[in-house]
Amino acid sequence: MPEQSAPVTAEMVHSVESSSDGGARRFFARWDRKFLRLQSPVARYGFAIACIAVALGLALASSQLEFREVGLIGLARVLLTVAVVLAAWYAGIGPAVVAVALATAAYVFFFTEPIYSFAVSWEDSPNLVVFLVWEAGALWFVIVRRLTETELRAARDRLEREVVQRTQQARLLDQTHDSIFVRDMNDVIIYWNRGAQELYGWSAQDAVGKNSQELLGTVFPSAAAGARDALLERDRWEGELIETKADETQVVVDSRWSLRRDDQGQPAAVLVTNNDITPRKHREEEIVALNRELIKRTEDLGAANKELEAFAYSVSHDLRAPVRHVIGYSELLHKQACSTLDEKSRRYMQAILESAKRMGALIDDLLGFSRIGRADTNKTTVDLGQLVSEAIAELRPQIGDRDIAWSLGALPACHGDRAMLRIALVNLISNAVKFSRHRARAEIAIGSTEGQHNQIEVFVKDNGAGFDMRHADKLFGVFQRLHLSEEFEGTGIGLATVQRIIHRHGGNIRAEGAVDQGATFYFSLAKA
Repeated sequence: MPEQSAPVTAEMVHSVESSSDGGARRFFARWDRKFLRLQSPVARYGFAIACIAVALGLALASSQLEFREVGLIGLARVLLTVAVVLAAWYAGIGPAVVAVALATAAYVFFFTEPIYSFAVSWEDSPNLVVFLVWEAGALWFVIVRRLTETELRAARDRLEREVVQRTQQARLLDQTHDSIFVRDMNDVIIYWNRGAQELYGWSAQDAVGKNSQELLGTVFPSAAAGARDALLERDRWEGELIETKADETQVVVDSRWSLRRDDQGQPAAVLVTNNDITPRKHREEEIVALNRELIKRTEDLGAANKELEAFAYSVSHDLRAPVRHVIGYSELLHKQACSTLDEKSRRYMQAILESAKRMGALIDDLLGFSRIGRADTNKTTVDLGQLVSEAIAELRPQIGDRDIAWSLGALPACHGDRAMLRIALVNLISNAVKFSRHRARAEIAIGSTEGQHNQIEVFVKDNGAGFDMRHADKLFGVFQRLHLSEEFEGTGIGLATVQRIIHRHGGNIRAEGAVDQGATFYFSLAKA
């Protein structure tokens, strides 16, 4: 990896701090906090006062050595100025200001005519002005010197931190398996990590300095047409691109762009992270193709089912008349010729009549099953409690004088087609009555429980013959029977009709049972 890559990477990941810390107030606060030799306020102000006292003492001691007056004033000015400089350098701005005030007072009181007075004569005012200029110049020198030293130290520390951060970030980015590169606003690549080399096949030496779109042959799909504008607006962009590798094979990448701006807020460079999603896109295309094929097959199957239902309806309808003729003429023949036939012939005649009636019932059930699939649903609010009462009343001839213990629970209103739901309940209750006929006292319970997704679950339970759960999947098939027709009559279409009705209402139906221990049928419906 090129040596120049490390600084560029860190610059993209961590923006460099501003080179100016800004403002004298922050500088003085930082100076007082970090660079003073004396940290205690008492020591700092004491040091400033001591400096002025020592300087004043030296100046007054010099007056005993018979210096000329002009020489004494100049010496005092120098000594007091040095004291202010020391106070500012070692004690800080606050003590320096105190030192300036004390030095000015001492200079006026001891070295300006009239001496031992704070009054200043007109003739000595120029000396005072010169002294103040000296003090201001000295204080300014210390401030500028300290400011320069502070900035140099801060810049050195900042540079050291940046070098460490950039080196660490460069190593981390180079170790990741993601493809990461940095390009400037002219799309020229200025950083290229190992993940990019592994994905595209170009080394950092080959990629750095090249135009990224030309090198990678970037193709922007229609969804990514406004990528650059979106990046400048939101500083981020993410989308799918098609790019070409060194071996001229194309890849689809999930590309994420992050815009880096300079200190003036102008776009400076773009950090690009790409992940190869070519295998995923191939799987998605395969899934789309399979879905299209599935939709086509479903449509073909639906058309075939409609044709089959139409055929079954037509055949069943056309068979009804011949079967009725067979039944009618068999009954007439049985009445008229019964006395002239022997016992064996009468059994034959009875078998023909029962088989014809069974075929008639089978055709009627098949027609009903076909109508359920073809009829439109007229969904309204349905009172299930009333519907159960009507179903039981309709089955009274089948029940006769049997001893049945009914347990009817609370049944809420539901949303569905009333006529279809009545057929479903009649079939389920009829099954419960039929398969519990061998019980001395039949027990049939009808109720409901709370279902999922705003649905209710209705159940019909009996203590009849039950069934083996291993064959539960056959219960709802057309013409599927788990008991012999000699034991329990039926065509094997009733439960298939119930399932079709419940499915057309968006619900599900299931059954639980055990041999000789009864059965329970559950179906779900939408609440009203």
